[in-house]
Amino acid sequence: QTDKLQPGRLLLFGLKVIQMDKFNSITTKSEMVMSRLDGKVALITGGNSGIGLATARLFVSEGARVILTGRNQKTLTQAQELLGEDVLCVASDVSQLSDLDALFETIKEQYGKLDIVFANAGVATPCPLDDFTEELFDQIFSINAKGSFFTVQKAARLMPDGGAIILNASIAQ
Repeated sequence: QTDKLQPGRLLLFGLKVIQMDKFNSITTKSEMVMSRLDGKVALITGGNSGIGLATARLFVSEGARVILTGRNQKTLTQAQELLGEDVLCVASDVSQLSDLDALFETIKEQYGKLDIVFANAGVATPCPLDDFTEELFDQIFSINAKGSFFTVQKAARLMPDGGAIILNASIAQ
C-alpha cells in the first residue's frame, strides 16, 4: 500500500528497517546509524572483554574512534585483532592513578579530546560473607568505585560540552 510509503516513515521489510525520504530514496537502518558517532572519540575502560568489548564493536561500527583499556595484555591483543588497527588499545589499571594519568596524557596527545566515556571496568569476586577480607574489599572497591570516579574526573578535563559519560560499575553474580 502506497499510503505506508510516506517520506520519513520507518518500515520493516523482512529483517531490515528502511526509511523513504522525500525523493523516494531508501535508506536502511544500518546506513542511518552508521555515522552516528563519526568524528567522536570514545574511551571504554574494561573494554577487552564482555560488555566493554561489545560496546567497542558497536562504537567502531558507528564511526567512533575508540580507545580501549584493560589490565590483561593478552585479551587486549585479541580485542585489537577483532576491532582493527584504528582502535587504540592501552594496558591500564583504573585502580592505579598513575595508569590513569598516563592514559589521559596519551588521549590528549593523540586525539585532543574525548566525546564519550564508558567507565565499564569492574570486577566481581564471589566469596562467602564470612570469608570476605579487608584486602579483597579494598581490591574490589579500588576498581569498581575509585576507578570509575577518577576515570570520570580525569576524562572531564578533555570533554567538550555535550559529551557523554556512561557508568557501568556495578557487578552482581
